[in-house]
Amino acid sequence: MSRIGRKPIVIPAGVEVKVDGQDVTVKGPKGTLHSAVHPLITVKVEGGEIQVTRANDGKTARSVHGLSRTIVSNMVEGVTNGFTKTLEVQGVGYRVQKQGKDMVMTLGYSHPVVMSDNEDITIECPDQNKIIIHGIDKQKVGQFAAEVREKRPPEPYKGKGIRYAGEFVPHKEGKAGKGAK
Repeated sequence: MSRIGRKPIVIPAGVEVKVDGQDVTVKGPKGTLHSAVHPLITVKVEGGEIQVTRANDGKTARSVHGLSRTIVSNMVEGVTNGFTKTLEVQGVGYRVQKQGKDMVMTLGYSHPVVMSDNEDITIECPDQNKIIIHGIDKQKVGQFAAEVREKRPPEPYKGKGIRYAGEFVPHKEGKAGKGAK
């Protein structure tokens, strides 16, 4: 039995969970999330808890059991607290600023790079070297953060670029100068 899959998910106050066959809907103070679980997985709401069980002990059912439980758990977490990713911008002349719903990034290109908020994601720029991404869907927050980082990933020689907060970027030694043996 999956150690993660068999743990019950506690439903906090103010959160409503509906299960309609394979569709799970979680509604909370921050919004509503929908997800479809695998056909071999059964989701039941009993009292103040959500139980995720599998139909049999086949390889496929075992492999998606813990995953399904984690997805439902992240939905409950998202509608109560939400998810956040923090990015740092490092490099001389690299900066970020918010203009209305747009985030304008100056990243050493000949043009500014513009990315916009959408209905699922909100962007915050508390200073010119920090980006904070908020949302209720963990997958969408992570995907948007990866797309922002992709605009100028950290390079290993000088460390310039956009990186996740706390990310370690290993530095490489540069090319040896003239006359070095």
